[in-house]
Amino acid sequence: MKKSILAIPAFVFIISLFFTGCNTPAENVANAQKDVNEANSDLNKANNAYLAEVTAYKKEAADKIAANEQSIAEFKARKESERREAQLEYEKKINALEQKNSDMKKKIDEYQVEGKDKWETFKTDFSHGMDELGKAFTSIADSKSK
Repeated sequence: MKKSILAIPAFVFIISLFFTGCNTPAENVANAQKDVNEANSDLNKANNAYLAEVTAYKKEAADKIAANEQSIAEFKARKESERREAQLEYEKKINALEQKNSDMKKKIDEYQVEGKDKWETFKTDFSHGMDELGKAFTSIADSKSK
């Protein structure tokens, strides 16, 4: 008799554990919706961070381009003190720098946000171009100071 009295509460306890451990379809949908909302929130945060990075990089590039334009103006002012034949060669170099700088400005201004992978590729290519342009500015400044 003692066995049957203990068996019934044990059986009820096991059954209650089984049913409380199972999610109903409504709970499954609610959990899935919660997961989707969290994923959307994470995606929005990532997109906002990406757009902020693009904006910051464009501003940084615009600042460098403006500094290059200032250097070009200084180079043009200095060329007047050169001999005539040196002026022509110096002017060609300045015009080439001015064109490259203008091309870089156009490239950054026309960039359309297309995705993280394309942005990384664009940023790498653009940075390389800006580095090359910076070396050209340094080269012309160094040749001028000699």
